Order: sequence, then structure tokens, then C-alpha cells
Amino acid sequence: MANRLAHETSPYLLQHADNPVDWWPWSAEAFEEARRRGVPVLLSVGYSSCHWCHVMAHESFEDRETADHLNEHFVNVKVDREERPDVDAVYMEAVQAATGQGGWPMTVFLTPDAEPFYFGTYFPPAPRHGMPSFRQVLEGVGQAWRDRREEVAEVAGKIVRDLAGREISYGEGVAPGEQEQAQALLGLTREYDPQRGGFGGAPKFPPSMVIEFLLRHHARTGAEGALQMAADTCERMARGGIYDQLGGGFARYSVDRDWIVPHFEKMLYDNALLCRVYTHLWRATGSEPARRVALETADFMVRELRTEQGGFASALDADSDDGTGRHVEGAYYVWTPEQLTEVLGADDAALAAQYFGVTEEGTFEHGSSVLQLPRSEGVFDAERIESVRRRLLAARAERPAPGRDDKVVAAWNGLAIAALAETGACFDRPDLIDAALAAADLLVRLHLDDRAHLSRTSKDGRVGANAGVLEDYADVAEGFLALASVTGEGVWLEFAGFLLDHVLTRFTDPGSGALYDTADDAERLIRRPQDPTDNATPSGWSAAASALLGYAAHTGSEPHRSAAERALGVVKALGPRVPRFIGWGLAAAEALLDGPREVAVVGPSAEDAGARELHRTALLGTAPGAVVAWGTPDSGEFPLLADRALIDGKPTAYVCRGFVCDLPVTDAAALKAKLTP
Repeated sequence: MANRLAHETSPYLLQHADNPVDWWPWSAEAFEEARRRGVPVLLSVGYSSCHWCHVMAHESFEDRETADHLNEHFVNVKVDREERPDVDAVYMEAVQAATGQGGWPMTVFLTPDAEPFYFGTYFPPAPRHGMPSFRQVLEGVGQAWRDRREEVAEVAGKIVRDLAGREISYGEGVAPGEQEQAQALLGLTREYDPQRGGFGGAPKFPPSMVIEFLLRHHARTGAEGALQMAADTCERMARGGIYDQLGGGFARYSVDRDWIVPHFEKMLYDNALLCRVYTHLWRATGSEPARRVALETADFMVRELRTEQGGFASALDADSDDGTGRHVEGAYYVWTPEQLTEVLGADDAALAAQYFGVTEEGTFEHGSSVLQLPRSEGVFDAERIESVRRRLLAARAERPAPGRDDKVVAAWNGLAIAALAETGACFDRPDLIDAALAAADLLVRLHLDDRAHLSRTSKDGRVGANAGVLEDYADVAEGFLALASVTGEGVWLEFAGFLLDHVLTRFTDPGSGALYDTADDAERLIRRPQDPTDNATPSGWSAAASALLGYAAHTGSEPHRSAAERALGVVKALGPRVPRFIGWGLAAAEALLDGPREVAVVGPSAEDAGARELHRTALLGTAPGAVVAWGTPDSGEFPLLADRALIDGKPTAYVCRGFVCDLPVTDAAALKAKLTP
């Protein structure tokens, strides 16, 4: 026997390739082996930047004695949740149903038919805090399998039947209206933290999708409270330790309510979503801090997450070497007063400590502090602060860097493409648009096959074996639609159409219009996963509704618009009750209520300055979900450009909404007025 992970593309699986555990990747062969040997399957699910996954691996999976026990009594299957979100979702649902909570590492014991019968997350090497040791769990499960096999099979069968009965209450397939959106806003107001921004208590996650809804709701209705919650939350996050004050970019979440101490891993999806949100906040308010954060976050993604092939890596680890050979969470990012003095000298160190909130007792562990921007009295010399920041960043670059998960995930790259394209367009940064184009090109070349089937991951230019799930098709389509609006290249609209056709034919229930996370021809699991809630990323369901709506606005396609409206029925059901967990769906519903508006800009040539000004004005409009096509009248690049003539030979913009078109305009100010609800 041997560990079988050495040839996988997942960095997480490769981290376990040298374990003494005889790991299998998720495969039919693994379950066939369990049947042949008459043993249960240990399923271990995690991801490469998960702190406790590394801890359990070090304590248990690298331990020879534990590995020998695992190899003798189980077939051991290791899954990267980011590569197989379908496997993760199905068994996480079972874990949460059985225990009331979930998380990673996820540890599940299965029959050889993949039916779960015992669940957990992290298990320590010795009993602690009322938790059994991993070895005790293994022995208990092994004994139950040997002595009470029929009981185990009965439990497993009941769990699978219970899961099958947990169908989503989908509602009537009708999109939310004014009333439901207002109820969602009221619900968010109740959960809002007016002192600190954000929603709920600790741990606090950046609510990027909810903020997108709030910005769109304000744009459509003028609700000042919505804008205030969005702006204040963005300001508090940007001042907190969750934001990297030296290098830009956001950590995964804050362990406290005040945004001070983050869980230090940096995920591509968070930074893509937040980059876009801060750009949209600037677009709505002109806020200079929002502009700075949007651009710093975009620059962070390009500088630290871009791969050699032009895609974007999944994550940076929370842990790194603290200089003594020990891997410690946050070691790369935190500072003591002594470290500041060493880099800056006494005077500038005192300034930096005051400016960044570095204290003698520390805001983190062992007297170290996470850099933040506390509201302090007095005025700081901007040039001196910039010099301090530059020197600290250079000194930090000499520290051992956190590990990077180089896996390119299609969905998250789609989110990054949308963010970088729009941020580049808003702030006149063509280099960011070029980075978005390079990532889109990689997805087309490597992840798409000749049937427009999408692979979920690649690494080092090698495509992974796992099929794309709904969020991959939807988020990549969203990215391509943003690129189409920004570049005026109709090919991106075509590619979005190929992907969304698969959404209609392979992911949609033809009867109800409900969406599934896996295609109808995907590997059969114990249950076909289906989750409409927006958590760390937009759900495939919400993302599909948004992309289908945008594509329909571009093309006039009734099947795509109808599918979007039916999909948004789940937002009507969930929005008023759990608005924090359906933010992207609520944002898509705002676009539907506003039209969305269709903007066509025609000019005598792509280089024409007047046409470019109208195009930029269109992109800066705040109308929710507006789509933009631009080019020459005879280009044939976009359906929206058909039969659009220049007025008096001048560049001209046409705005339509709900099958009704306004009079064309040739003036940027007039166009702006039409795109401000």
C-alpha cells in the first residue's frame, strides 16, 4: 500500500502526500477497496490555508502509530473542499444536522457505500476540554463497525433518508418585490452593529455581498440608512486589523467585534468581492478612503496572488515561520514596539506606534500588535507616514512569507476578473483590466473544453480532474460579462452565453426552476447538493441569477431572464427572514427591480475621445446591475449596438429599461442623469 496523493493538483492534498497514512483521493476505487476489505472509510476534508487542518495533520496524520492504526482499520480518503465543494457540502450538511455545528477539518466515517454514520471536526491526540482523543474515536468507530454492523448500517441509512427529506422550501418561483426588499433592509438594520459596523457579534466576517445589496438599494430607492450602514462598515473594516495596513488586502475574518484581530489567512474570493464593493462605494460617494482601499486591494491581488500562468491563486496561509523555525499564526503581519524601533528608529517608531495602534501590552499574542488605524487625535504628516509605511513593508518582506495555495479556482477567478475589470475602468488603471483579461484567457484556454464544460481547478498550468460546479459557471460568466462591458469585446459576452446555456440545461430543475450545485451528469453523491445561501462567496444559485439577468439584458433572451426571475424566488422566501445570508441574491433582485438598464454607446471609432467619455460615464453609473455595450454602429460586437446610429455624427448613448428606450443623448452629463436612479 502507499499514499496516493503525489500526483494530485491540489496543494492541500500534496501537503499530505508524504504522510504515513495511506491516503486515497476521493474516487470510486477507494470505496471499492473498502468494500473489498470490509472496512469503513475515514473521510478527512480540509483546505490548505486552514490552521486546524495543519494542526490535526501534524498531531495525527504525521504520527506513525496513528497512521498504522488508520491503515489497518480504514480506507482513508483526503478531500480538498475547495476542489470538491460538492463532496464537502453533502457531508457538511450531515455533520451540521447531526451535531448542530460544523467546520474544518471535517472528519466523517462512511460505509463503503459512502453513507455517513459518525461525524466530527478536529480531534486532538489526547482527550481535552471534554473532547475524546482521535485514537479513542478511531477505536470506538472500529468497535461499532465490527460488533454492531447492522446498527451502523441502520444509522447510515436513516441519515441519508433524512438528508433526502431536507429539500429546500423554494417558494413560488417569483422574484421579490419592493416589500420583500424593504423587509430585508429592516432585518439588516436590526442586526447591524452601530458602534463598530458590520452585523452580529464575534467572529465578524466582512459582509461584502450584503454591502453590495445596500449600495444598490440606496441607488434605487435613495434610502440613506442603507448607504450609511454600507459606508460605516467599510470604513471600520478598512481601519481595522482585518485590513492589511501595509500591503493592502483583507484577512478572512475578525475574531473580535471590533475588526482588530483577524484570522490572518487571505482568500482570493474575499479580496475580489471587497475590491469590487469599495470601488462601488467610491462610485456612489466619491470617498477617497474607499478609492485607496479598492486600489490597494486590487494591487495586492495582482502582486501576491497572480500565478505565472496569469490566473489567481486561492489563498495565503494564516501561519508562517516566526523566525525561530516555528509556524505561528500572524507572524508575518504583527509588530512589537521594539521591532518598530529596530526598523524606523526611536522617533518614527513612536509615530508609527501611535498611528497604527501598536501598544506595549499588544493587541495580539505575546505583546505583539496587529496594525490598525485607530481614531486618534492630532494631524499626521502624510509624507512621513508614507515613508514609515514603505520602510515597514520593506522590512516585512524580509520575513518568511506565508505559504500560498497556488490552485486556480474557476469561480474565484471569475470574481477577481469582475473586480479588476471594474476597478481598472473606474480608476483609469488599464493594467488592472489587462490582469483581468489574462485570467479570463487562462480560464478559456485551460478550464474550458470544446463543449464549453468548465473544470473547477488548475495548478501550474495543469487542469484538475474535477468538474465545475454551479458557482464556477455563474461566477466566471459574471466576470466575462463585466469584461464585455469594460472592454467592448463581444467575445466575452459569447463565452458567458456558452456557460449560462449549461446553467439552463444541466443545473436547473425544468419543473420548478430551482438550481442544483452540481450538473445533472455529475458524479452521483448520496444527495445532489443544493444550497442557495450566500456565505463566504455568492452561492451558485445567487450568482447564476445575477449572471442570467445580466446576459438577458445584453441579449434580450427571454429564457435567460425567465430563469433569473424564477431563481430569485428563493430570495423572496429567504430575504425577509435571513438577509445576512442571501446578500448576493438581494443585490440581484435590486438589479431586476431597476430593469436592469441597458446602455449602448456608439462612436465613430473605438479611439474616439467623446465615445470613451460616454463609455466611462456609463460604467460610473450607479443604476443596479446596468449592462454596457460600446463600439461602432456597424461592429456587430453586441446585440445592444444593432441599429444604433450616431446622432449628428456625434458619439451617442442609448438607455433602455423594461422594453422601453429613452431618447438618445450625446452629452455625458445627460447620460449620467439617466443612470442615477
